[in-house]
Amino acid sequence: MRYAYIILALLCVVLVTLLGFRGATSTNPPRQVFPDDVFPQMTNQDKYLPQSASPFFADGRSDRPVPAGAVARGTPVDDDILATGQTAPGQFLHGFPAGIVIDAGLLARGRNRYNIYCQPCHGALGDGNGITKHYGMGATPSYHDDRFRQMPEGEIFNTITHGKSTMLSYADKLTPHDRWAVVAYVRALQRAEQGSVNDVPAAHKTDLGLK
Repeated sequence: MRYAYIILALLCVVLVTLLGFRGATSTNPPRQVFPDDVFPQMTNQDKYLPQSASPFFADGRSDRPVPAGAVARGTPVDDDILATGQTAPGQFLHGFPAGIVIDAGLLARGRNRYNIYCQPCHGALGDGNGITKHYGMGATPSYHDDRFRQMPEGEIFNTITHGKSTMLSYADKLTPHDRWAVVAYVRALQRAEQGSVNDVPAAHKTDLGLK
């Protein structure tokens, strides 16, 4: 019985000793149980710590400025309407959020994103005659159907965000602003489909050889 108490006391000492190192810091490199002697550079890679100095860049900083238009992963969007396309749960926005300015730059961005992600299925004109139709995908709808013409802009945004039927979500590929740019370009395609000579501004009719 006496040995049991001795063993228990030793275990308590060992346990307290181990717990005493919890939270302690060390400047020593971690021990490698299986060191990589063939490719040590794969295990011990050079790196910069956050906000550390760097002699490589002219400004001496390792942290680089964020490129224009970059959206950090996990960055929340303050405007719920801008992020969801809904004014309330299940109520889709008619029109565009206040933070979206419809101009030539937005339409150019929408055309660029549309041609990359949407054109293969929906076609360059939005008529559903994309290249995938030649490979058996014949269910792609046309944006020029009345159902899509009357669909709220927020619902189109929601479809891009979450997908629908065989269409997958593009939220991981398009930022909210880019999704609204695509929506604006889809509206431009729909408008162009029903356009006429009377829609051409007088200042531009001469460019088309019109009087």
